Amino acid sequence: MDFMETMLVLEERLKKPLPGRTAQLKMASMARLQSLMNFIQPDNAIPSSVLILLYPMDGEIGLVLEQRPKYKGIHSDQVSLPGGKSEDDDQSLIYTALREAAEETGIDPLQVQIIGQLTELYIPPSNFLVTPIVGYMATRPRFVADPKEVATLIEIPLRALLDSGNVRQQKIKLRRGFSLKVPAYVISGHTIWGATAMMLSEFCSILEESNL
Repeated sequence: MDFMETMLVLEERLKKPLPGRTAQLKMASMARLQSLMNFIQPDNAIPSSVLILLYPMDGEIGLVLEQRPKYKGIHSDQVSLPGGKSEDDDQSLIYTALREAAEETGIDPLQVQIIGQLTELYIPPSNFLVTPIVGYMATRPRFVADPKEVATLIEIPLRALLDSGNVRQQKIKLRRGFSLKVPAYVISGHTIWGATAMMLSEFCSILEESNL
């Protein structure tokens, strides 16, 4: 199956019911699972979105992630998908994901074909309610990272996410000297955990269901 055929299959699958929370929680930490027992999502959660961008890469399907710079915020130095919070003049969450991805990675948003979205995920530390948007580009993008928001752009083959050997329990250092053991994707020396791993877990479930 070539790249475009795969995108068509994926687009049709994304029109159907999603795996949802069950798939997300496969990559949730014990702390997240415990917090969900008495969890009530606040009414003032900030609408946000991220872009799962697929494209041809060296005969495979590529996916771009980004390592955030080190700063005083809660997501310092973490690996994430391109994206961010919705602004007042954003037309939709799709527009938000494309705008943020263009700002952070330098892609041309007009070249992105949107094929669906995944289950939204609430992130308590930032109070963001994030909707993952799935899209593709027919050719490999020429990325230009914004150094203010991105320390490193990370391109990985999609097959690396589907390789169970890349899923591990990792000890993560948090702020104030705390550490936490979490499920994570460890790919090419990069550790993908937390909300990003949970969103990608649902995406992997869809890919596996579809035999992609």
